[in-house]
Amino acid sequence: MKKVVRKTPVPRMINPEGGFNVVRKGISNSHWGDLYHWLLSLAWPQFIALVSLGYLVINALFALAYLAGGNGIENARPGSFLDAFFFSVQTMASIGYGAMFPKTTYAHVLVTIESLIGLMGLAVGTGLMFARFSLPKARVTFSRVAVIAPYNGLPTLMFRVANERQNWILEAQIRVTVVRNEITAEGDFMRRFYDVQLLRSQTPLFALTWTVMHSIDENSPLYGVTPEDMIEEEMEVVVTLTGLDETVSQIIHARHSFIAGEIFWNMRFVDILSKTREGRRTIDYSRFHDVIPIE
Repeated sequence: MKKVVRKTPVPRMINPEGGFNVVRKGISNSHWGDLYHWLLSLAWPQFIALVSLGYLVINALFALAYLAGGNGIENARPGSFLDAFFFSVQTMASIGYGAMFPKTTYAHVLVTIESLIGLMGLAVGTGLMFARFSLPKARVTFSRVAVIAPYNGLPTLMFRVANERQNWILEAQIRVTVVRNEITAEGDFMRRFYDVQLLRSQTPLFALTWTVMHSIDENSPLYGVTPEDMIEEEMEVVVTLTGLDETVSQIIHARHSFIAGEIFWNMRFVDILSKTREGRRTIDYSRFHDVIPIE
């Protein structure tokens, strides 16, 4: 088979980690209109950094406000930003060590305002943390490559899926869609989506591995397609998996895609199932992504 080399990067709609790889234009990219969703979708390091920065900034602003009112904090060094900052931290967190306390009406008003902001901030922060921890996350691994190989006399698209957790995914369902570029009879460019029929698209119990297969017959959108066609038409095989996580009793989902360079022809996956001397079945996940040529 002739190897086709593409010099430019191959565009893909779904990134390998499942993210959406599309640039949106003509709409607002501001996060303020959907702040809650944005805070939930942030990565944990970014979320922790944002919360920490906000906490420090708010306390610094209140420290400056305390200093602007003169010597309004008892036992604080006059003009000391650090003393005012740590007094703000004690006030916002309702610690109340007692060494420093407000002694003027101005300081008492600021303490009242800061206490209210601290209570609201604690409620919002606690809710966000709980919401982020309670979001159902799927730990599902897709094989890094897919293969097209004969199966029961027909060329068949195959890839693997594995559940990384030590539990069951109930009523798991997989959908596979082929995305390709097309030119209509009127000369219009379209990015078309074609659902493909799988030999088995659902399983009542998904705990270990699953080899997903699609027979390429006359009804398949891949019928008659060559590796060169896949590259030319920028084909992408988009996979979505949904199921019920038995531990949290919530729906989980995962997605992945394969582009032309990740679909190997006339190859097959290495067998990862075996038995121990005692007769117990074993799975070797270290070879989950390995393929070999068809003999």
